[in-house]
Amino acid sequence: MTDLIAERIEIAVGRVMDPELRRPLSELDMVRGAETTETSATVRIVLTIVGCPAANRIEQDVRDAAESEAGGREVHVEVGVMTPAERTALTEKLRGPAKRNPFGADSLTRVIAVTSGKGGVGKSTLTANLAVALARRGLSVGLIDADVHGFSIPQLLGLVSDGEAPSPTQVGDMILPPIAHDVKTISIGMFLKQSDGSTPGAVMWRGPMLHRTLQQFLTDVFFGDLDILLLDMPPGTGDIAISAGHLLPGAEVLVVTTPQPAASDVAIRSGLVARQVGQRVLGVVENMSAMVMPDGSTMDLFGSGGGAEVARALGEGAELLGSVPLSPTLRSDGDAGTPSVIAHPEDPSSQAIAAVAERIAASGRGLAGRKLPVRTR
Repeated sequence: MTDLIAERIEIAVGRVMDPELRRPLSELDMVRGAETTETSATVRIVLTIVGCPAANRIEQDVRDAAESEAGGREVHVEVGVMTPAERTALTEKLRGPAKRNPFGADSLTRVIAVTSGKGGVGKSTLTANLAVALARRGLSVGLIDADVHGFSIPQLLGLVSDGEAPSPTQVGDMILPPIAHDVKTISIGMFLKQSDGSTPGAVMWRGPMLHRTLQQFLTDVFFGDLDILLLDMPPGTGDIAISAGHLLPGAEVLVVTTPQPAASDVAIRSGLVARQVGQRVLGVVENMSAMVMPDGSTMDLFGSGGGAEVARALGEGAELLGSVPLSPTLRSDGDAGTPSVIAHPEDPSSQAIAAVAERIAASGRGLAGRKLPVRTR
């Protein structure tokens, strides 16, 4: 009887999900067995690394799972750590024996680079909220903060605590991205620390370093199986835009502009550059459009028509996907690190972003010409 209960406990513990890898412990080879007596049950597991930030949560989830099958027995959880060889085997199991870019031309993950011609158009705020809105639709979403010089995604998603972004967990040479609101996120701000432990205020890198950073985000960070990978691109058409074109030839580009010509005229260039490097323009989002006033009227603080003009100029299916009204709530939620689509879903800006997310999700991505992961015997 005790052997049967031990087997049930081991099965239950094996179903516990690792909160960072989002895989069951049995699949990750983290369960080392269970034993029972008439009065107690002992479960043995191993963590991926010493000091695993998810250790307490995993141990508690394992204890809860074991107690559900222990029949009132006192449960003991013994926690160890994988050997270097076991970690190597795990990383190879998850991403293969060699580093590679899993988001190349044949990837089944939809890659969308969110671009703008100039800074200050709210591109990062839009990207963060769009990622969360897509995740809330049940999609598996990853987000790369590719704006190396002006990284802000950790703050917008609430990952910054006491002025510092979290350091990602590293298993061997595989980096696990922190997760916020079900969005797997990576940013250079998570790696740059000064001698006092604080995050530096500026990154002074040229083209080769920028290319290498984006390349490492794609090859070293383990996102797992994603439906959509968003990139928050830096403004303009510089090194990162060119590198993204080379590294992500199958990516789509979402162009963000504000209504006034000073922004829309420049935004057109980012779409043109995307096409020059072989990417497809998905559409245009006009941010900071007419603000909804308390009495229901609207005010065109930045003019009107810029988004439609960018879509018209880019042509070839680059339609205007939505207009997000200027919103103090969207701004204040970003400062507080809580996406508005969660904190204030009733706000007109949140509703507009959710509508854009719905259109993107509904548009899908064609599989014609892509290799499917089918094995033959």
